[in-house]
Amino acid sequence: MEKLTKPVRFWLCATIMILALIGCDRFIATSGEPVERVSDGDTLVVKDADGKNITVRFACVDAPEIAHTNKEKQSKSSSDRNQFTWGVKAQERVQELVQQGGDRVTLNITDSDRYGRKIAEVRLKNGTFVQQVLLQEGLAKVYRPYLNKCPSKDLVQQAEAKAKEQRLGIWSDTKFVNPWEYRSLYKKK
Repeated sequence: MEKLTKPVRFWLCATIMILALIGCDRFIATSGEPVERVSDGDTLVVKDADGKNITVRFACVDAPEIAHTNKEKQSKSSSDRNQFTWGVKAQERVQELVQQGGDRVTLNITDSDRYGRKIAEVRLKNGTFVQQVLLQEGLAKVYRPYLNKCPSKDLVQQAEAKAKEQRLGIWSDTKFVNPWEYRSLYKKK
C-alpha cells in the first residue's frame, strides 16, 4: 500500500477529529426511536422518522395511574394517593430506563388502541425489555385481556409471577387496587 502524502494525512486526521468533536451520531444512523417524554408508567411519546410525535402504550402490561388533573393531584382519598404513589414510581422507573438507553427505544408495534395510540413492546438498544423490568420490580401488572396480542407473553407472565412470589412493589401493598379496577371504580367520580 502506498504511503499517504502529508496533505492527505492532514485532511484525513482533521476530518476524523471534526466528526469526533461534533458527534458521529449526526452522520451515522442511530437505532431506535427518540423518546420525547414518558407520560406515565406504561405510555411514552416518541418522534418518528418524519418528526411526528407518536404516543405508544406498552403492550402486555398495565401500570398504576398517575394524577393528571388538579383535582386528582389535590385528592385526599387514600385510594387515589395509593394509586398515584405507585404510578409515579412506575413513571420514574421508565424515565430512568429510557435515560439508560440513551433516550431511544426500539418498538415492536403489535396493535393500535381506540385512542389512536400504538401498542408496542418496548426495548432499549441493549435489548432490555421495559415491560419485563416493570413487572419484575412490581411496578406493573400483566394486562390479561390483551395478552393474546403480546408476543412475549411467557416472559411477562414469568416476570410478574416472580415479583408476586417475592412480594415486590405493588405486590407488597395490601391496599393496592389494580389499575383497570381503579379506572372503572374511582375515575367516574
